[in-house]
Amino acid sequence: MWRREALAPYATLPWQSRGRLHAEPESSSRSPFQRDRDRIIHSTAFRRLKHKTQVFVYHEGDHYRTRLTHSLEVAQIARTICRVLRLDEDLGEAVALAHDLGHTPFGHAGEEALHGVMKPYAGFDHNAQTLRILTKLEDRYAEFNGLNLTWETLEGAVKHNGPLLKKGRTLEELPAAIVEYCRDHDLELHGHAGPEAQVAALSDDIAYNNHDIDDGLRAGLFEIKDLLDLPLVGEMFATVGRTYPGIDQTRLVHEAVRRVINAMVEDVLTETRRRLKEAQPKSVADIRALGRPVVAFSDEMVATDKTVKDFLYKRMYEHWKLNRSHSKARRVVVDLFELLFTEPNCLPSPWREKAERGAIQAKARVVADYIAGMTDRYALDEHRRLFDLYQ
Repeated sequence: MWRREALAPYATLPWQSRGRLHAEPESSSRSPFQRDRDRIIHSTAFRRLKHKTQVFVYHEGDHYRTRLTHSLEVAQIARTICRVLRLDEDLGEAVALAHDLGHTPFGHAGEEALHGVMKPYAGFDHNAQTLRILTKLEDRYAEFNGLNLTWETLEGAVKHNGPLLKKGRTLEELPAAIVEYCRDHDLELHGHAGPEAQVAALSDDIAYNNHDIDDGLRAGLFEIKDLLDLPLVGEMFATVGRTYPGIDQTRLVHEAVRRVINAMVEDVLTETRRRLKEAQPKSVADIRALGRPVVAFSDEMVATDKTVKDFLYKRMYEHWKLNRSHSKARRVVVDLFELLFTEPNCLPSPWREKAERGAIQAKARVVADYIAGMTDRYALDEHRRLFDLYQ
């Protein structure tokens, strides 16, 4: 039923899942990881990603990526890589779809602002917020808070970028949401996640580099000629231009970007196969015990990825137009927090009740949860309602 013959022995095998914090009967038609994926897709937090910023605030254009479209692109790449490597693609997809649920409105600018005002109250971290959403804040089920996902999906959501306890870091130094959950359901934060979560992490890199190139060109923040000296990216644009002389820019960009994505995916597959051959893992436990990722870019692609990221940082993320937008976004988040923290009676029910019955740190966390859950549009509307005297 669960494609036993299709999965490699070192895959995360669904019939060997460590289960859920709250025991539930198994489904007769779906594996545990399929159910996790479906619960994420049906969650309120996932729907909200439609109007949460990836780079551009939602009203700046209909064709720019949002957190939702980005998550779908990451999931598509993760499914492909998992299938070729004979990993569990349902688990890879679940981690990919969940990885950005904890982001605030207005992207990283919103997160920086919320972390700044939350510093006296243990700060704000989008990865920890994802865990809060998955284990506490979603209120859909009669018997438990959160989505009650499997251990493996939660491990992937928290550790897809690598171990959290490294370089002498202690559990007490981690965000409170992660510490609290791991006391009841240990996610083994000292080690690497399973291979499907590692796939999701690299799929994230592949997706956002390439769609940021597409969106940056669309926004006029840089031009194709500015990309031609970049490794791999410049090569693909030049190849398409030679192969299809006179091609219009829209087709040129799409043809070049899809070739870059394909090259990066092929690099992951080649390097991962090399590492698997070297390590000879017999189980997912062997993967976790390796002490380094088994799913990885080659050294050459790591260097290429860094060069592209450096270009995008200088020419896109730090562009004056985006700096202006991000400055306004930070002010909106700070204004909302300061007012709602000082006057929790302005919060809608049941947020008000939760804020007013808690100690000061708990009240701050309730306000942060409320703001973090907002879409860009809702945050702007709420700011207008609270600060515009004519509303």
